[in-house]
Formats: sequence, structure tokens, C-alpha cells
Amino acid sequence: MHEGRAADLLAELSAPLTRRTCLTHVERRPARAGRTGAFPEWTDPRLVQHLAARGITAPWIHQEQAASLAHAGQDVVLATATASGKSLAYLLPVLTAIGAREHDPEAPRATALYFSPTKALAADQLTNITAMADGAGIRDARVAVYDGDTPTEQRRWVRRHGTVVLTNPDMLHFGILPGHEQWAHFLRALRYVVIDECHSYRGVFGSHVAMVLRRLRRIAAHYRAEPTFVLASATTANPELSASRLIGRDVTPVTEDGSPRAGLTIGLWEPGTRTPVDGRGDPARWHGADGADGADGADGADGAEGADDGHAPGDGGGARRSEDPLRRSATSEAGALLADLVERDVQTLVFARSRRGAELVSGGARRLLEQKAEQTASPRLAESAARIAAYRGGYLARERRHLEDALRSGELRALASTNALELGIDIAGLDAVVVAGWPGTRASLWQQFGRAGRRQDAGGGALALFVAREDPLDTYVVHHPETVFGAEVEAAVFDPANPYVMTPHLCAAASELAIRDGEEGIFGPTARDLLTTLAARGVLRARATGWYWTLSDSAHELTDLRGSGGEPVRIVEQATGSLLGTVDAASAHTQVHDGAVYLHQGTNFVVNHLDVEQAVAFVRREDPLHTTHPQSASTLRIRQVEREVPWQDGVRLCFGTVDVTDQVTGYQVRDVFTQAVLAQHPLDLPPRTLTTKAVWWVIPRERADAAGIPGEELPGALHAAEHAAISMLPLLATCDRWDIGGLSAAHHEDTEEPTIFVYDGAPGGAGFAERGADDAAAWVRATADMIDECPCEAGCPACVVSPKCGNGNEPLSKPEATRLLELLRP
Repeated sequence: MHEGRAADLLAELSAPLTRRTCLTHVERRPARAGRTGAFPEWTDPRLVQHLAARGITAPWIHQEQAASLAHAGQDVVLATATASGKSLAYLLPVLTAIGAREHDPEAPRATALYFSPTKALAADQLTNITAMADGAGIRDARVAVYDGDTPTEQRRWVRRHGTVVLTNPDMLHFGILPGHEQWAHFLRALRYVVIDECHSYRGVFGSHVAMVLRRLRRIAAHYRAEPTFVLASATTANPELSASRLIGRDVTPVTEDGSPRAGLTIGLWEPGTRTPVDGRGDPARWHGADGADGADGADGADGAEGADDGHAPGDGGGARRSEDPLRRSATSEAGALLADLVERDVQTLVFARSRRGAELVSGGARRLLEQKAEQTASPRLAESAARIAAYRGGYLARERRHLEDALRSGELRALASTNALELGIDIAGLDAVVVAGWPGTRASLWQQFGRAGRRQDAGGGALALFVAREDPLDTYVVHHPETVFGAEVEAAVFDPANPYVMTPHLCAAASELAIRDGEEGIFGPTARDLLTTLAARGVLRARATGWYWTLSDSAHELTDLRGSGGEPVRIVEQATGSLLGTVDAASAHTQVHDGAVYLHQGTNFVVNHLDVEQAVAFVRREDPLHTTHPQSASTLRIRQVEREVPWQDGVRLCFGTVDVTDQVTGYQVRDVFTQAVLAQHPLDLPPRTLTTKAVWWVIPRERADAAGIPGEELPGALHAAEHAAISMLPLLATCDRWDIGGLSAAHHEDTEEPTIFVYDGAPGGAGFAERGADDAAAWVRATADMIDECPCEAGCPACVVSPKCGNGNEPLSKPEATRLLELLRP
């Protein structure tokens, strides 16, 4: 597709009367020619010949630079755009080292570990690496995947004979490091560790992965190996800082991208208001098709797993206010745009916010094309409708591979996917990408945009669309294009020193191999104090030579890499005893409480009983005409103030450790079409306490009085400002609004003043609140501007109404929140 065609397509899509005001900004990125270097002289000649046969006669400059640094033993992070050929940069030194003994028997034996955040990416790389090794005739490159799906017999073969082993952090933690003696042959020769898509390791998960990699370094050193780390990343701010924090030592960055890029036309798109029927509007159109989609895709099964904005963890879902503008949902809009693009034979990928969203987008597009085919008697449109599919987690591996192959071959004209296709799976040549809802970070947005125009044809063109949900951040972005096009992408945020993360990893490390006195520094400066504490508790035994694991239980089972907060709750259909799935412990009280309506793979179930002690929810199949929305109460106590700075006019900005106690107290039953509250039911569930990090503003009462905020409106002002602040923090930190929570009080018992808290939704913190404290001025400005610019009067989902408020979005006062934020605006 040429560049002019992309602009014409955008004009055609926005031409209908109902879409005239949807396109808020157009950005054009010109095509870029590639810049080549030369294959380093140390490269195995067989690789050079094989690549030449494939038409690759020289590497791009970033490939040459990164490969040379890695070959020289320098840890390196390669942070360049999607489809810039990062894999070749690490495969040149890896395969050269592994194949060296085939022509020089004196060369040292070499092995390599490759880490992927997803099984799909590992499967894709298995094909890629195997094809390159076989094509070059490097016989010693025995490439294999070692993960939870690997059969037992094959695992033995991999341990004994594998030289390039593809795995993931979970398998390294649970399967490789605990039994490192079985891997001794492999580990003694470990030359390279490749960490692909390293920008995806953020928050608590990133902190856990950082600890696992430090344990790998320690075990490798035990076998007298010191591997070189090669990290591949999307374009991020300061990639060397994130990479060095991840592996625990200095890393050299390579960021100058020499690959060619196709021209890209980008549109920011705000869906219009929903079409009224007979002049009054059809509640079923407003709340049935769109309301059932949750927060435009942030449904229970795929939505938040952390804290909650408002006052309850999980998925509140406040009722819509009657005066709010009613916009078409991003899911419905993306489905309609996808149908239009496929009708024009534009191969398209849509990124939805959830598994359910992906199914709804693909199903909606198919229905629209089928209806048009029937109306026009067009076999071509009917055939086009059949060439649209969904792609998401939960499908069998062979189904996913079939869909990927069909998209590559052109057999499929469109896929609606979760972010499962955001990472480096090689799908080339897409004409258009539609991103339905903010994907969490600018880095993810550009990764998803980068799926368009992946053919390395500098003369080509492609189209990318960002479709906003009715959400404060999405709305702000489409009216402030500089937040996407004029700002750096975020740095990955995580904290390896989090004691809640480090403590179980010290136990795991000691059980793998006693931690000798003096080597604890690999884990960080606070490790020695934590080891001393563990020894005092009797968990470890301190001797003159170091620390030893003393318990019979597995230390590795103490560690939850994904930070889900406990044992997952199993969802069991009571009539048949069949296991439907699981929900993480942190979300169970809000998603599968007694009486909850739970959606699983398109089928509704009602929870008969949640057994908290046994971690199981018993459900029955039912299709009720109502939805359920949990209500909860929260308290927050300040444990320690770690930072306090005067803000202005007596306001104080603080950062520190807090205890957040949440208890789901009941739930509302609402009509599925109108969202009218039909009933309220109490629940008797135990409270859950989270110790985490928070940032908070303390606002003297006299300052609020001086600003003209009436005392009876102050709780609503604080609550609305809290919601707005939570929704805007992802502009600064690599988080989603579902990763953070908040609480506000007109008189907090610890500060004795009106206070707004925003906290990380993971034990010990994830670095997001700290990032907000570090850049609080920009955060406050964006929050105040977003509320000021929203045209509603009383507050709506595009400014202060939260989709997961445990208090049902009451009280809220948008006008007084505007005054309050002026007190905070620098």
C-alpha cells in the first residue's frame, strides 16, 4: 500500500456523517531508507553465505554494533523499533560461538539461554533460529524449547544435548535453577543469555525477574561461567538503566536504528455519540451491546489484577450518570472500522484490550460484512467476512500457529487480537493497525503501531489508528497529540530492592546453593540485612561461611513471580465438577463472590459460593438479565513517610509505605440494559491488607476553604480528583490504571487533613507511585487539563467517573475537583 493510499483510506473512513468529527489528529511519518554496515570479520562464514542466499548481504548498523559488543563480552541492550531485525544481532555471536568447534576443535564449547515473555514468541524464535542454524549447516546448534509444555523425555534430551535453549523466567525459577546439578554440562559452557522483549518486564513481575536473573548469574559463576547478556527491547527511555537494573550490572545501549521503515500515516480517533433511535435513544443500544463490554474490554477475566481506583480492589463498574454523553464504545467502533478496511481489501490487525474485546471486534466486523453481503448480494463480501478471526490467549497452540500462518500467507485478511501479537512474532506486510483503547504505555502503543508496514520497503506506506475509549486518559490523548508524538516513551519501572520480592528469592537462592559470606551483594545492598532477619526467624541458618536453607519445604513455592497475591481461585461448575478456569487471589473477592455474574469464554455463570479457605468458587450456568457490581470499604494507614516536600501554599507531597485494608461488603444487581440498580445484597468476606508504596497530597483544610470549596462538597472533590489522577498516571509510568489504586478522605486519621492517596496495587510496591512522586508537577498539570477540557458538567467516564470504583462513583464533584486541582497545579 503506497503512502498516498493510506491518507486516502483515512479520508474515506472519516467521510460518513456519523464520523465527521471522529478524526482528531493526523500524523505522517515519512519512509526511511536503511543504513547498512558490514558483517564482523569473526562471523561464521557459513552464516554469511546463508544470509546472502536469503538476500541479506549486509547487516543494518545497529545489528553490527550490538553483535560486535556481545562478541567482545560486553553486556548490551538493543532498543530499536518493531521489525528492525533485533534477532539477527544476537544470533550472529550466538551461532558463531556454538559452531566454532566444528572447524576448530580447540575452541571452547558454547551454549546459550534465550528468554521470552510469551510462549508464542518462543515458538516463533524456535522456527527462526532452527532455520538459520540448519540453513548455515551449524550442526552443533541443537535448538529446543524448555517450558511447562515440554514432555518429560524431551526435557532429559534438552538438559543433556541442547545448546540453544528457549525458556521463560517462570521455568528458570521453578524448573532449571532448583535442579541446576542436572544442567551442569549446559551451564559450564553458558556463553550468552538473550532476554527478548525486555521492556515487558516491569512492575512487580519485573522485580521478580531481576531477582531470578541474579540467581542465574550466581549459579553460572558456581560452574565457572560468566555469560554475556544480550537484551532486546522496544524503543524506551534510558534502556540501559532498565536493562542494568534487570540483570544487576552495567549494560551498553545500542539505540541508533539503521533499518528501513515504510511510511506510516497515524490517525487519532474519538468515537462519536451513539445514534439515537426515534429521537429518544435506545437503552439496549447504549447498555446492552456496549455496556456488557465492561470498560471497553477491561472485563473481569482479563482486566485488573491489582488495586482498584476508588475504594475496592477489582472491578467496580460505577453506574452511568444520566447527563453523561453517550459515545460509541471503542470495541464497537473498532469492529466497524475493521469491516470497512476488510471491505477495501486492507489487511488489518486490531489490538483489543481483552480477550473478550478481541472476540467482540472480530464478531462485530464479520456480522457487518455479512449483513452488507446479504443486502448487496455480494459473494466477495461474504468471502471477506469469513477471512476475519480473533487471536488471544486461551486458544490451543496449534490454533494460534494456524492463525499466524494464515495471516502471513494472506489467507486471513484481518485479526482482532489481545496484546499477544504485540511482541516480536514475525508477521510482515500488514497494511493497517487499529488500537482499540490505550494499551497502557506509549512504548506498547508504538510497538502495536509498528505492526503496520513491517515489510522493509522504504517506499511503502501503512495506516495506524488509535481509537479512544470513553476514558480520561484515552480522551486526553486524542485531544493532546503531543502526548504521543512529542514525548519520549516511558522507562520500564520496577524495583528489585522491594523486600517483599527479594526475601523469597534469597530463600530460593540459599536452597539452590548456600549463600556464602560476601556474595550476597549480587542481590543488592539490602540483601545482608534481609538475610540476617531470615536467620533470626529460623528460616535460614547463619554460619561463619554464610546462610543455609533449613526447611524441608520447597523455597521456590514461596515465590509468586506474577505478584497475584496468593493461590489462584479455581472456578468449578458445580453440576459437572469441571474446572472452567482460575482467577487470581487478589481479584477473587470482587469477581467471583457469592451471587456474582461471571463471564467465561462467552458464557455467563452465576457464583453459588466462594470458598475462601479452599480457594474455589462453585458456579452454575445461567444467563441472567442483570450484572453484579461489588461494593467495598477501604482504610489506609501510613506506615512510614520516606519523602516529604512542601508543594505550594501549605500543600505537602509525600511518598512512603502504607497499609491498605479492603473488604468487599456487598454487591449491587443492575439491569443489563439500563444499568438501573435492582437490588443490594450484603456479603461476609474477610478483609485483605496490602502493604505497598503510595504517593499522597496533604491539603490543609484552610486552603480548601480559601479556594471556595464548600465543606459538604470536599469529599466529592477529593474523590473526583483521585479518580482523575489515577487515570492519568500511566502517561508517566509504565503502568495501567488497573495496576494502581487510590483513596481519599476529607479528614484522614494519620495526616489530620484532607488527603488524596494513590498507591501501587502490589505488595511492597511496583515503582509506579514513586514515578508519580518524581514527576508530580507534570502529573498534576495533565490531570487538571484533562478535567478542564472535558465538556460534561457533572462528570463522566471521560474525566472523573471510574469503571471500577468500589463506592459506585459516589460522592463525586467535578466542579469542585477543578478548584482543588488548581491548588495543586504548579
